[in-house]
Amino acid sequence: NLYIYMEVGSWLSPAAMASLLLLCVFGALIPFSIAGDIAIYWGQNGNEATLADTCATGRYAYVNLAFLTTFGSGNAPQLNLANHCVAASGGCTSLSGEIKSCQQQGVKVMLSLGGSESHTTLSSPDDARQVADYLWNNFLGGSSSSRPLGDAVLDGIDFDIEGGSPSYYDVLAQALSGYSSSERKVYLTAAPQCPFPDAMLGPALKTGLFDYVWVQFYNNDCQYSAGDVSRLASAWQQWVSITATRIFLGLPAAPDAAGSGYIPPNDLISTVLPVVQNDPKYGGIMLWSKFYDEQTGYSAAVKPSV
Repeated sequence: NLYIYMEVGSWLSPAAMASLLLLCVFGALIPFSIAGDIAIYWGQNGNEATLADTCATGRYAYVNLAFLTTFGSGNAPQLNLANHCVAASGGCTSLSGEIKSCQQQGVKVMLSLGGSESHTTLSSPDDARQVADYLWNNFLGGSSSSRPLGDAVLDGIDFDIEGGSPSYYDVLAQALSGYSSSERKVYLTAAPQCPFPDAMLGPALKTGLFDYVWVQFYNNDCQYSAGDVSRLASAWQQWVSITATRIFLGLPAAPDAAGSGYIPPNDLISTVLPVVQNDPKYGGIMLWSKFYDEQTGYSAAVKPSV
């Protein structure tokens, strides 16, 4: 009888080899897809669940604290978490324990810069580096006597820049990345609009330093419209061409969460996800926001398919 020797050190008979070859052939016929995660924005509605309860659902891998609305150009930094707490009076330090609870459950917690109501600009490269220093010492692994969120160390910084000038956010990304070490990585994430390249974050994203990019496929002409995924698919192919670890499909979690671009869960599962999941850079979906997700149960409905 003929036997074939495998590198693992075992002998396979012809029958066993035939079974192995069939397994390889059928495996190659299975569509390639990558398991995805869900990112969520939290902080802009005091009626949403607490941060601790948000992470305890087990549905989210990333939580973006929204927002640090003011920074740079000599302005005093302002953290706006709606009615959850008042940072100016030290009221947000109570979130420290909740942040740590999230991290203990494997959830990465980021501070999001900007938001749709922010029009902050960086005035120079030095200004960008000073903002990076502030973020490091007040929210990341540095030290300061006035840390708005207490002694919790956030996992990274999210760029949701929707107004002002695009200048020097590349310098900010480079400066923040410089704080990463073998002991603690500073994650960089971004939420550009789906028209490619993004008008505000294009230069920053060209640095290739961002880990996760959750592209906003809503309030834009490259979003999904009922039965037509072509424009979304075209934009998606452009976005997965950038240097980043993972690209996420950013969506409103409810019809009222955005002016347009809401995708019903059934459409997302049957029509949209099959278009984006086959790319190796597919990371999952991002939802705006926790409050709206609670109204619709969107993440719970789609998580098994994401």
